[in-house]
Amino acid sequence: MATSTSIGSAPVNGTDIHYDAAGAGFPLVLLHAGICDRRMWDEQMPALADHFRVIRYDQRGFGQTPMPLGPFAHLADLEGLLLALGIERAHLLGCSRGGSLALDFALAHPERVGGLVLVCSSPSGYQPPQPVPESAQVPDLIAAFDAGNLERAAELEVQVWVDGPRRTPDQVSPAMRARVYEMDLQAMRIEAASQGQEHERKPERPGAARLAEVRAPTLVIIGDQDAPISLSSGEALAAGIPGARRMVMAGTAHLPNMEQPALFNGMVVDFLRAL
Repeated sequence: MATSTSIGSAPVNGTDIHYDAAGAGFPLVLLHAGICDRRMWDEQMPALADHFRVIRYDQRGFGQTPMPLGPFAHLADLEGLLLALGIERAHLLGCSRGGSLALDFALAHPERVGGLVLVCSSPSGYQPPQPVPESAQVPDLIAAFDAGNLERAAELEVQVWVDGPRRTPDQVSPAMRARVYEMDLQAMRIEAASQGQEHERKPERPGAARLAEVRAPTLVIIGDQDAPISLSSGEALAAGIPGARRMVMAGTAHLPNMEQPALFNGMVVDFLRAL
């Protein structure tokens, strides 16, 4: 049975936050990675909307949501969007930086979070207990961005996060690589145009030092082909959050929901519906 999707925007802290919503039931908010926008959840929206009221949105500086001129906080934006949509309590599913945001929100507002799904995420303020190797493309990526060659920078970022350190580009779906490249390039263009004008306010108490305080039932999903820093932080989340459930998706890197959507969707539904 097809589920209709509503598309809209909500004024939050001086910026129109663009979002989609579908389904009915307990709310589930999807928080995208830093190399993507809300389109990364295309394969999740219809499947998850069969069970939940699903909301996905573009964070500031991504997709259709502009970067503000001045200070802002992603944490306050999430709180403001929930208020605008009349949502008192929700499950949070975040990938990468979206998972970091979900965790920070669960620590700041524990009464407002049902369950947490953290995908290939690092808690804010995370430092690995032992040095991990940096991806080989990072120096060239930074140089390309600083030189204004955003197309080259986006391709290198896709190599780091979509391909991962142990796969070549031809071992990954070309269609998926193209989708992520498009989203990442758009975010890079917004970032380059707003450099020096924006100022993101970080949480006063980083999540990395507060994992033992998490009260929401938590599922930690790790892609076994992910970058070393994400593998390290994923294990730290699973070990540090009380009662956290750890699941590894073989053959996926930083965006397992896009690489193996059917398996991913089933894992998320099974975990959240059991709460």
